[in-house]
Amino acid sequence: MLSIFATGGTIDKVYFDAKSEFQVGDPQSQPILEEAGINIDYRIESLLRKDSLDLTDQDRELICEKVSAERAQHIIITHGTDGMVATAKALAQVSIDHKTIVLVGAMQPARMRYSDANFNLGFAIAAVQLLNPGIYIAMNGQVFEHNKVVKNVAASRFESL
Repeated sequence: MLSIFATGGTIDKVYFDAKSEFQVGDPQSQPILEEAGINIDYRIESLLRKDSLDLTDQDRELICEKVSAERAQHIIITHGTDGMVATAKALAQVSIDHKTIVLVGAMQPARMRYSDANFNLGFAIAAVQLLNPGIYIAMNGQVFEHNKVVKNVAASRFESL
């Protein structure tokens, strides 16, 4: 069983106009996985609907509690890219009981025609099944250990430290 926790971020954003007015909508993991014909057992739980820049310590505590209590050994967290590293570091402070946790997001919303969301989520599903227990970030075809990665905002990508 694979558990997917949705926390919001760009992957789930809905833009309303050219001025970048947005809100975080329903998790897009379900339609992405249905469209791809994924046939593994998974469940999706929406924890938050926030831009990751708006996440609080309490939000990260909720994420950590859910992951710690989760029975599944394979966990994906869909997350905004700006706060992804901070959440991964928070997860490293709690007991993960030999779980493999992969945080994933998108630079463009899944609802947009040209988005990295579908690829990134599919890549994360493969990664979570193949990686050793630990906490990782999977973005744009690369997997990073949670404590050896930084987001390069200017280049819109994640890089190894």
